[in-house]
Amino acid sequence: MQSWYSIFPRNPWLSIYAWVIFCLLPFFFIFRSSSPIEIAVGISLLFLFFLSYRFSFKSKSGLVYMWISFEMVINIAMTLLFGYVYLSLFTAFFIGNIRNPVGFFIMYGLHIAFTILAIVVGFFLEINLFLPHVHFILITVIGVVLLPFNLYNRNKREKLEDQLEDAKEKISELIILEERQRIARDLHDTLGQKLSMIGLKSDLAARLVTRDPAAAKKELQEIRQTASIALKEVRELVADMRTVKLEDELIRIRQILKAAEMDCTIEGDPVFTKIPTIAENVLSMCLKEAVTNVVKHSFGTACHITFAQLPNEYVITVEDNGIGITRGGETSPGSGLKGMRERLEFINGSLHVEGGEGTKLYIRVPAVLKQIVEVD
Repeated sequence: MQSWYSIFPRNPWLSIYAWVIFCLLPFFFIFRSSSPIEIAVGISLLFLFFLSYRFSFKSKSGLVYMWISFEMVINIAMTLLFGYVYLSLFTAFFIGNIRNPVGFFIMYGLHIAFTILAIVVGFFLEINLFLPHVHFILITVIGVVLLPFNLYNRNKREKLEDQLEDAKEKISELIILEERQRIARDLHDTLGQKLSMIGLKSDLAARLVTRDPAAAKKELQEIRQTASIALKEVRELVADMRTVKLEDELIRIRQILKAAEMDCTIEGDPVFTKIPTIAENVLSMCLKEAVTNVVKHSFGTACHITFAQLPNEYVITVEDNGIGITRGGETSPGSGLKGMRERLEFINGSLHVEGGEGTKLYIRVPAVLKQIVEVD
């Protein structure tokens, strides 16, 4: 959960509506009482309930169960004194977000028992308080029973999905590391011998250039031939690298955003001309990670992706209309942005993050990389 007032994470306006309704509705029940003392008690209980509810979200230790217990006691008091049972839905909502299985089931069972017991006792004490809205009370009891389980299972599923994403990210990093090691071995095996040969022949040609120009010329020709063979093998090695095309990655990204029920708009051409293989690989991985972060953390409804090929660099912009990000993502949980920066730094690229109303990521890779691969 993002904040204590967020009942519907993907719909903040619906959360505000729910808070307004459930904050104003108790006063209707409270002011039905004729006694000023009862009214004062009702308002005090209501204030204490929302204070406890606020503190329960701030608590990170066992104190959270104390605040939930306070909420249950206040629910019982509000039910018996004023016939108002609907605060129990707030408590049920919070219980559903408890991650500890033991704590969840204990508080879940106690809340159901106390809520039903308070309603039954209230019917016996003063049936007129409950009879006019008995159908809403039944819906509330159903909500108290089903809502925590639904939220608990959803949070458990999201936790498993996060773990799966982390596992995928680690696997990707291991694959990259293995690929780097393979390339290093291949380059060593391919170039090591030939560069040593070029060095030896260069020394020999330097000694022969004055006393035997013909032999020196022959050595220089062999040096050129060896250098050409080495260059050819390097090109074959680079061409043999696994390529992840941006246009192919974009297909999978559209599928991810569609599954998340987010609108996707694309601007620019994802097919960059003369882009090095390694640069396109890194851009594809960073683009996938950026969109994954949008789906997981933005709580937005739309994602806009822009591709731009400038004279000196390749730029991809990923923008969402979600809750935004603070301090350039430095305080964000997880290692997604850190991993993107590390990948981009490997090829002299950069990542810039802007927060505010939504988040905007600028992924940049210098075009000068292509000169490293294409040099003759």
